[in-house]
Amino acid sequence: MDQAARDIDRKDLIEGLGKGLRVIEAFDDDHPRLTPSEAAERAGLTRTAARRYLLSLMHFGYADGDGKHFWLTPRVLRLGQSYLGAARLPRLVQPFIQRVSMQSGETVNVSVLDGHEVVYVARSNAPRFVSIGYHVGVRAPAHVVTPGIAILSTYSDEALDAWIAAHEFASFTSHTVTEPARFREVVHAARALDYWMTDQQLDLGLSGIAMALKDRKGECKGAIGMTVQSQAYTPQQTVDKLLPLLREAAQLLRPLL
Repeated sequence: MDQAARDIDRKDLIEGLGKGLRVIEAFDDDHPRLTPSEAAERAGLTRTAARRYLLSLMHFGYADGDGKHFWLTPRVLRLGQSYLGAARLPRLVQPFIQRVSMQSGETVNVSVLDGHEVVYVARSNAPRFVSIGYHVGVRAPAHVVTPGIAILSTYSDEALDAWIAAHEFASFTSHTVTEPARFREVVHAARALDYWMTDQQLDLGLSGIAMALKDRKGECKGAIGMTVQSQAYTPQQTVDKLLPLLREAAQLLRPLL
């Protein structure tokens, strides 16, 4: 949550809207179908309130149900599409990442940090038949993808410690960094380098490189990066060939962000 959001007076808020959004967010990969009781527990509501929100979501076409369980419908995707259509960042970075993609032959992404997940908001496919990396709208745990570390490297030590204390360090491969102290060291190293590379933290065979996108005031607005096949580049080749392209794009974007 940014400072502007924190400064809003609570008397100006519509609490019901926030509760309805919490019900929507209660659904995920592990919980695609929920009973009112399950939705209530995950959203921090009473069963009666959760049931009313679920029925309202059904009425407006955002959910469906069978009398016992509820599930979201594709209409919910309109909410995310509204961001992609209206947000300035995805439209602004697109020509820059297209250029980097053509120069490198790799897929280039721009992403932002949403709490403890990285959300990919822009993508330019590599000029090849098969491209790798994450599609627009995909979310990933921030500790296992390079943009997450690049963005966290811009945090103050206090903010980073608070983020680490609240994060769940799940393991995805044998390479995943799951020790909070070790992860803090990784972020500090990324801060010193002003970029970072990861190797097979989330998916075996895939590596990544990313750096923070900063505006003219030095504030982080996201990250620009690439996901590549681990066998395609040595770490030094990644730094020599790909990092200069990302750095140039970040520098060109800085006065525009």
